[in-house]
Amino acid sequence: MGQENIYQSLEVYHEQVAVCPLRDRQFNFFEFVYVLSGTGSQLVNGNKVLFEPGDLFLITPNDAHSYDLQGESSFLVIRFDKGYIKEYQWKSIDHMECLLFYASHLSGSILQNEADRLLIQSLMQSLLQTIQQQDLYLEDLKRHFVNAIIVIAARNLIKTKPRGLKPNGDKKILEIIDYVQENIHNPQKLKVSVMAKKFGISETYLGTYFRNQCGETLQDYISAYRIRLIEHRLKFSDVRIREIAEEFGFSDESHINKFFKTHRGMSLRAYRLSL
Repeated sequence: MGQENIYQSLEVYHEQVAVCPLRDRQFNFFEFVYVLSGTGSQLVNGNKVLFEPGDLFLITPNDAHSYDLQGESSFLVIRFDKGYIKEYQWKSIDHMECLLFYASHLSGSILQNEADRLLIQSLMQSLLQTIQQQDLYLEDLKRHFVNAIIVIAARNLIKTKPRGLKPNGDKKILEIIDYVQENIHNPQKLKVSVMAKKFGISETYLGTYFRNQCGETLQDYISAYRIRLIEHRLKFSDVRIREIAEEFGFSDESHINKFFKTHRGMSLRAYRLSL
């Protein structure tokens, strides 16, 4: 299987083809693919998904993917690597880490509602016009448009829930999951006693209810979500371990290292050095 690389932290290009030029390729970067025109199917890691104009897909590093096109199709492709993620404005990294966290859950187009499809359509047309004109401030405009696309993609992806979540789950479980995601940096708010009171469920039943609805325990879900976000800090930022501990509500570096080592078998520093 071939490997493809990029040579800048952000690349944007327009592609109009009748046959997929690359098949069974893996990337060392992230890629948004926006369908401007045409229909067909996308094959990602053995899963086949139909596409149509207005769909937006995210391909992540090590995904094996290709396209089967029904006639000529037009795509706007955005590629970015770890360097771009590290440059991403820190106060907005939650948008980026949302993309990374939910990447493994993706199946089909990112966009979940019509309003965002229209907004993305406008942004993509503006981005296409920008790269075609090659005018002043090209790079600045590209980054502004791409960052806006990231934010909109993130707010759609946040609606992606645990794989074990029952398809017809009730509204309350969705509210609980949203609450966990919003308060992941505040362990006090994620105590069983606090959550049980907030959602009107007994402390003894909350864990059983969550497991029945999601196929995993509440504490396992909270720990997994927190671990993935910590990993993103280590991979995609230069923030100090002490600052990561403070951000996620740990008392000190020793506390967060004990938590991390329980789940990953190594300290945060060792994990960062292994990347």
